[in-house]
Amino acid sequence: MKSVIRTAAGGPEVLQLVERPVPEPGPDEVRVRVHVSGVNPTDWRSRRRALPPGMKEQVPHQDGAGVIDAVGSQIDPARVGQRVWIWEAAWERPWGTAQQYTLVPDRHAVALPDHAPFELGAALGIPALTAHRALTVHDGGPRRIAPGTLQGMTVLVAGGAGAVGNAAVQLARWAGARVITTVSGPAKAALARAAGAHRVVDYRTQDAAAEILAFAPNGVDIIVEVAPGANTALDIAVAAQGAVVAYYAGGEGEQLSVPVLSSLAANLRWQSVFVYTVPPTAKQQALTDVTAAVDAGALRVGEKAGMPLHRFPLKHTAEAHTALEQGVVGRVLLDIP
Repeated sequence: MKSVIRTAAGGPEVLQLVERPVPEPGPDEVRVRVHVSGVNPTDWRSRRRALPPGMKEQVPHQDGAGVIDAVGSQIDPARVGQRVWIWEAAWERPWGTAQQYTLVPDRHAVALPDHAPFELGAALGIPALTAHRALTVHDGGPRRIAPGTLQGMTVLVAGGAGAVGNAAVQLARWAGARVITTVSGPAKAALARAAGAHRVVDYRTQDAAAEILAFAPNGVDIIVEVAPGANTALDIAVAAQGAVVAYYAGGEGEQLSVPVLSSLAANLRWQSVFVYTVPPTAKQQALTDVTAAVDAGALRVGEKAGMPLHRFPLKHTAEAHTALEQGVVGRVLLDIP
């Protein structure tokens, strides 16, 4: 089979297209014939780091979608032939989704309904599970996302045109929240509106705090934050009493410095969200809720959903990484032959 591997840390040039034997699943694993592999920022960032201990090579990419074609001895054989989406395939494992066949633990291959295209399945994983966690860490708030669970709440999504931002907008809308998002220009504003944001603020040309508070005079309850260091002052200015700032990213060397007295009285909370180490019960709830959202048609991809798709063949995986590193807006996917 065709696989993309890396044997060292570095730039996109360390990614090699090679031939490898089709692997056999272990007792608790399934083998998936991958149709589409999703590329996330975490993939190129991990590519720059050394291989996990004990690995001589690794296939990149956490997300993907395809069809189960073999199962281990402990797995129900009825799963063979099932369409699935894959999450965290390469987390501390050698088998990512940038190859024709991959092995994952049974629960990491989630049923994908027939009406959902493989490109949607490959776009779920990291973005949707991160967004779910960010939307469910509010003190006293719901621990699940479903119609009505965020009714009466206001959510601010920083960077609504990004992959996590897009998923957060769609999930928050599905759960009944009022959603506002910040963007850096007209093109991204159009994408955030397509995702379903009620109000979109261009922070480069508008007074973001004034615009947000005009939409939510009592402040926002949940802030899904992509740049906590840069946006601390804005987040404090627009946060409601007891709000949470759920941050999931940051630049190299970015520092989060919170002024104590100006945020103390509001009982604000800054909550880090690192999808790989989310508590198991919360992760399982996210899988359940994201699956329900897909079934309901509440999660979409493509230009009309505010998430343009940029597709590359497997042999151009390095170019796909380069495009993502250079800031292409939308979801980067690999079509697996």
